[in-house]
Amino acid sequence: MTHPRKLLYLALAAAFAAPSAYAAVDLIAVGSLDGHVGDLATQTSAPLENGAPGNLFGGIGSGIAYAGCNTLVAVPDRGPNAIQYDTPVSDTASYINRFHTLSFELVSGTHTLPFDMNLTLTATTLLRTAQPLVYGDGALAGLSSGAPALNSTDHTNYFTGRSDNFDASQLSTDALDARFDPESIRVSSDGANVFISDEYGPYIYRFNRKTGQRTLVVPVPDSFAISNLRANGDDEIADNTAGGRISNKGMEGLAISPDGNTLYGVMQSPLAQDGGTNGAYTRILKIDLITGATAQYAYPLTNIGSSSKPKYPTVSDIVAINGHEFLLDERDGKGLGDDSTAAFKKIFRVDLDGQQDVSGLTGEAALAPAAVGKTQFLDIVTVLNAHGFNSNDIPAKLEGTAFGPDIVVDGDTKHTFIVANDNDFIGTVTDSNHPAGIDNPNRFFVFAVDPADLPDYVPQQLASGVCKRK
Repeated sequence: MTHPRKLLYLALAAAFAAPSAYAAVDLIAVGSLDGHVGDLATQTSAPLENGAPGNLFGGIGSGIAYAGCNTLVAVPDRGPNAIQYDTPVSDTASYINRFHTLSFELVSGTHTLPFDMNLTLTATTLLRTAQPLVYGDGALAGLSSGAPALNSTDHTNYFTGRSDNFDASQLSTDALDARFDPESIRVSSDGANVFISDEYGPYIYRFNRKTGQRTLVVPVPDSFAISNLRANGDDEIADNTAGGRISNKGMEGLAISPDGNTLYGVMQSPLAQDGGTNGAYTRILKIDLITGATAQYAYPLTNIGSSSKPKYPTVSDIVAINGHEFLLDERDGKGLGDDSTAAFKKIFRVDLDGQQDVSGLTGEAALAPAAVGKTQFLDIVTVLNAHGFNSNDIPAKLEGTAFGPDIVVDGDTKHTFIVANDNDFIGTVTDSNHPAGIDNPNRFFVFAVDPADLPDYVPQQLASGVCKRK
């Protein structure tokens, strides 16, 4: 007799293997920004502990958001930590967290696609707070203090990517920890602020878009936090098996409702109490910004293994179609930057309307009956392959997603959907697939979506002139 769980996996695998019902979603443009240069925060350009420039321009596809007109905002993660130099802090450095403002235009294509995407970096904004933050002293890792020297110069407290910047006596969601690992960004409807979610807490903070000052801490339930904080990620995972987020797999995605009143954060992998990286259901957290009320939903990860040996990808982002429907970016870690071949990078559609709140449920077995349904919306690898991209050259970390402005393609108005990569601050990749080296820029892929495929799409209601705020 086949075990019921195996039957469930087989059924889900069959459902998710079905072709997308959204055949009109197609690639129309590609854009890139050099991964070897510095950003506009020149005051941070001094070498970090690992020798990398402190203003290296990279990782900006960790999270992207449309800010109206021809403007995007993009957030890099905790900095250039792919350089091995200090295991006790997981090779993290005192990179000051920041977000970037980009201008873009879609112009008639010069190659095989209808358009080219031209991008320009127009601003770099450092993230800070007036409150004193907890920085590590670096003693156990043989390092100096984790507090940036720029703190005293600017009379403020900057957030950084270094993993030892925490108070061990508090939960990981303590808002006074200096460590911050941004993964997703959304613009407030008034345009004055951005919301950023993170993996260390997980945190959700609001920052002033012009100054980078933290203006709000959005509380996250304690069940998402861990209590045994460690500077080394592997140690932190080993010491927190009972509950909370898995180290480096926190709140990877963030969506904002069209009216700007509600946030939706999605965890990259299931919480420890739900099975961790071996679990089949991760959580979407809904937060009402007016009342503070929260709800949670179980999102079923695709089994890319087998029924007997399940294996799950991670979720990298979530973006709102309207007030209750969303697109989620689910992917493997394969492709350019991983010395492997990209295989599974898909966008799924979910509807949370009427779905069960699982805030009071714990564990895979409890979450399974309450899991939301999902429909495949876009197979990124298949579409990129069709346009001549070799699977070895598709970025491993396609993480940031956003709807952009509508555009006319061959006389028809289309929605645009933008996907960006986190290049890990590595401007050139040299590996077995690319022994001579290959450029690894900050890359943006623009897809056109037929309005008939998203008849209920509601763009975010941004204030007039919002894109002029920098």
